Amino acid sequence: MDRWTEIELFVQTAELGSLSKAAEILSISKATASRILSSLEGRLDARLVERNTRGMALTEVGEEFYLRCKDILTDIKDAEAAANATTNDPTGTLRITSSLAFCMKYISPVLPRFVERYPNIDIELVSANRYYDLIESGIDVAIRTREYEPNANITVRKLADTRRILTASPSYLARIGTPKTIGQLSQHRFLLYTSISKPNELHLTRKGETQVVKVKSGFQANDGLILRAAALDGLGILVQTESLIYDDVETGRLVPILQEWDLPRLSINIAYRTRKHLPAKVRVFIDFMVRNFQQLHYERK
Repeated sequence: MDRWTEIELFVQTAELGSLSKAAEILSISKATASRILSSLEGRLDARLVERNTRGMALTEVGEEFYLRCKDILTDIKDAEAAANATTNDPTGTLRITSSLAFCMKYISPVLPRFVERYPNIDIELVSANRYYDLIESGIDVAIRTREYEPNANITVRKLADTRRILTASPSYLARIGTPKTIGQLSQHRFLLYTSISKPNELHLTRKGETQVVKVKSGFQANDGLILRAAALDGLGILVQTESLIYDDVETGRLVPILQEWDLPRLSINIAYRTRKHLPAKVRVFIDFMVRNFQQLHYERK
């Protein structure tokens, strides 16, 4: 029995939690997959998978063997990717993750151009307002604001810095009034992003002077697009990156407030696994995104 097939089937079975699904991925019958798995267990003289009517689970030996086999497969794929990186025809599935707001603003609009340029790359976009573990989740690249990764095997490259500004809809300002001073902010309701530390604290700076202002929440959410919609509906003052609401400000749907004061800038970064030879699909996407951000004039303010 081909040992490569045994290992590949076992890893797929462990990750999918199903022998039949693993067989489907490898384009073999379930009966063949069962024989391959039995052959592997026989050769190792160890039970790797416990099977019952409710499903299957890895044994303790199987769990350890899976982790080692996964590393082996990753090394082999890296070797193949290194060879592929020298070609001009990148292929494979590229898994990208980011928040919903970032997916809608930064990734989805440029994908048609990317796919047209690299038609043999399939895109899987994973939208989530949390940070996935890139290695465990099989993610190739992530667009996020975190400037560092706790895992030393992840590289973080800055794409841009973007301003955060205060805005509100004309209807809200007409109804409640436009704050002219820092002190007047306490009279207003704010739309706050809950996925950051201390969302109700604003650190505002002007000509070397910094003030920390605690604001009152009128509406909270963990997604920037939801907060933008709330701002357009006149529910309160929005604290948001200038890039995400650039079109709204340009068209007057949202009006900047206290523009002489600055909030800490937000870093937009791309994260990916640290490798000596990046897979071609990852390398070309990183280069594509870097070029795209260089062309976003509002990111250079």
